[in-house]
Amino acid sequence: MQGRRVLFKGSPLTLAGRTVRTGDAAPEFRATTKELKEMRLSDFRGKVKVITSFPSIDTPVCDLQVKEFNARAAELGVGVAVVGISKDLPFAQHRFCETFEIANVQLLSDYLHSSFGLNYGLLVKELNLLARAVLIVDAGGVLRYLQVVPEIASPPDYDEALAALREVLKSPGDPSKAAPAPRCVPCEGGVQPLPPGEAASLAAGMPGWGIVEGTRLVRDYAFGDYRDAAYFVDLAAALAEEQGHHPVLTLSWNKVAVSLTTHAAGGLTRNDFTMAALLDQLL
Repeated sequence: MQGRRVLFKGSPLTLAGRTVRTGDAAPEFRATTKELKEMRLSDFRGKVKVITSFPSIDTPVCDLQVKEFNARAAELGVGVAVVGISKDLPFAQHRFCETFEIANVQLLSDYLHSSFGLNYGLLVKELNLLARAVLIVDAGGVLRYLQVVPEIASPPDYDEALAALREVLKSPGDPSKAAPAPRCVPCEGGVQPLPPGEAASLAAGMPGWGIVEGTRLVRDYAFGDYRDAAYFVDLAAALAEEQGHHPVLTLSWNKVAVSLTTHAAGGLTRNDFTMAALLDQLL
């Protein structure tokens, strides 16, 4: 969990959460509106989404970031949704929008679940705030652009982001052909266990994972110290809760043992391999 870094006034900080890349199906996330209602990425289905994240609305650079996107969003048309997201409380976001007449940016708070930061790898571990970034998700649900600002205290490159948006709008994606990001499917309707050969083939393509007793997918993760291992457990638990999965996570000093199975099926299903792949993205 030491690979992704940003700076804050020159000091290095760690980015936590899943690793996402342009060209991937954009992961679903949930956040809270300033009216305290839950909103998800899928609520903007059919539109090109410009998502701008920042640490806190109560800092000058973040204040300017929202105002700048609010001004530019007025020229973009109804086919583009501009979303600002931070871990500020919804009340602070509401006050800001009222004070500065922010009408063209949908502000969302990631304070409750850290879902956006977790799913897009933009959670600053040491501060529990979001990194400064600009993302563009097309109408087909594909992540087309990602700008993570290397120095949190600096503004994003607005011109580069708007130039990228103009390119996306030339081929905005087809909502009817949207491919959802990998996620676990509900078990309530009944899921069938995978044939042993298919499960073994899937496991062979996932380094570090193995099958035990034909029913459990297991892996051991090692970290630098106890705090890193415990932090991984926190992230894994939050991700599993969103996915509706129930992994066994065993913390032993700087190691975490993971065991996955689908109890409703009495063995391994594709849900277990989906969850395993998502956990690997946290590294």
